[in-house]
Amino acid sequence: MITDEIRERLTGLKDNKYRDFQSGLIPGVSEDEFIGVRTPALRSLAKELSKRKDTEEFLALLPHKYFDENQLHAFIISLDKDYDSCIGKVNAFLPYVNNWATCDQMSPKIFKKHKDRLLNEIKGWLSSDATYTVRFAVKMLMEHFLDEDYADDYPKLVADISSDEYYINMMRAWYFATALAKQYDHILPYIEEHRLDTWTHNKAIQKSVESFRIAPREKEYLKTLRIKK
Repeated sequence: MITDEIRERLTGLKDNKYRDFQSGLIPGVSEDEFIGVRTPALRSLAKELSKRKDTEEFLALLPHKYFDENQLHAFIISLDKDYDSCIGKVNAFLPYVNNWATCDQMSPKIFKKHKDRLLNEIKGWLSSDATYTVRFAVKMLMEHFLDEDYADDYPKLVADISSDEYYINMMRAWYFATALAKQYDHILPYIEEHRLDTWTHNKAIQKSVESFRIAPREKEYLKTLRIKK
């Protein structure tokens, strides 16, 4: 089976030092679930496998045993050139995404050509009870709807999320920091009027201050808007 072949190839690419380093960065995934394959090697293998028909067998066999298999899965999906096929694979995989790294590595290129349809999917993902499905939804809003396709309704979708999950709120903060860099005048009222919970509010300001894309004068003003606990 292709799954056995893939696991054998991943094992052949393992880097034990990288495995130990990587396992310390991703809470919630046990150490024995890491093989230790570096990202460039995973991307290269994904590119090769995306051209094979039997790769569908690997994508269908969920859940995977190893973190590296999940990463490979995310990279393969991201290369799918057919929107309907890709969105189906994303929806099948999202319930099994159990860490921030796999969530954030999944970024299908085909989405930018179908933004109207993608937006409906995003709204569905935002209503999920699964941490990384919601995180992925916010990430897609950040990647695809902060430039020419921006609308004032979109940041409200992110602001209205109510969650105690660290990895959701960190992505919300990242979203608003990026939104401030790209749509400063539209986004600033969310900070000035304290429309976000305190943690996300302060973290968004922190990320904005650390950004190279926001002007020094704007950073200084944002610092004055921090909420003291």
